[in-house]
Amino acid sequence: MSVDVSESMLRFGVKTTPMHLSWDEILRVWEEADELPELDDAWLWDHLMPLAGPPGGAVLEGWTLLAALAARTTRLRLGLLVTSNRLRAPAHLGKIATTVDVVSGGRLVMGLGVGGTRQPAGPNPAVAEYAAYGFPLPGPAEGLARLRETITVLRRMWSEEVFDHDGPFTTLRGTRNGPGPVRPGGPPLLIGGWGDRTLRVVAEHADIWNVPGPPHNGVDWIAERGRVLDAHCEAIGRDPAGILRSAQIIVDYADPAGTRAHVRALAAAGVRHVVLALPRPYPGRAAGWLVEEIVTPIREEGL
Repeated sequence: MSVDVSESMLRFGVKTTPMHLSWDEILRVWEEADELPELDDAWLWDHLMPLAGPPGGAVLEGWTLLAALAARTTRLRLGLLVTSNRLRAPAHLGKIATTVDVVSGGRLVMGLGVGGTRQPAGPNPAVAEYAAYGFPLPGPAEGLARLRETITVLRRMWSEEVFDHDGPFTTLRGTRNGPGPVRPGGPPLLIGGWGDRTLRVVAEHADIWNVPGPPHNGVDWIAERGRVLDAHCEAIGRDPAGILRSAQIIVDYADPAGTRAHVRALAAAGVRHVVLALPRPYPGRAAGWLVEEIVTPIREEGL
């Protein structure tokens, strides 16, 4: 996926959420999508336990799975939508991501988010997940500060031969990262999130901004969040048009017309990249269905 936001054509990706699914089911979709040029990219998530359904159900670890899929595809841009910043130390994450970038021949998009944090109210699935795997759950301010530090470490790992780092949470000495990423400066950075403070980090650092769309969030809300991002960009002197706006939506196999309507509304709100998340179980030719029922009709409308 290029981050040339001057490109007017709407771009599409596919997302396979690796929850209650087998390796073979996920691989089937990715290999099919890799043969369909109408789909630009493919995505996984980054959780260690199911967020719905039986709690003991299958979940494959995101970056390990991504490496395997990178080795089985040749064209698709690929990434995690998005990496939880709390599950791996910054330099370790940089090494993992660089390895996947090399395996894929430079196709990685570095999707990154704050990860789980303590919330004042409401259900929080991160509590059980982090407790099960021994990760402390920080408050929102600490989570955001850790995200900033990780971005700094990643950028340095992808541009400097050797460096030291003294940060608020991480101390590094003599850090090297060979081989480096395929592209100078490393993969493009996608940041997922929507809070005011997170959008400031997007304005400062991201090439791509992603947010969940329908059915989780309405298009009007996404447009409002986009205006907050615009204001942050203007405050720091960055052209808001330099950030590719991306949203993910869950497709409805029974109502492709409704899914197309969501895509049109997102495009009208300034979104130029739509990730089509497939509900499980996957039908035969799931990626082909996306192209035939969603992507091609939308493209024929000139979007």
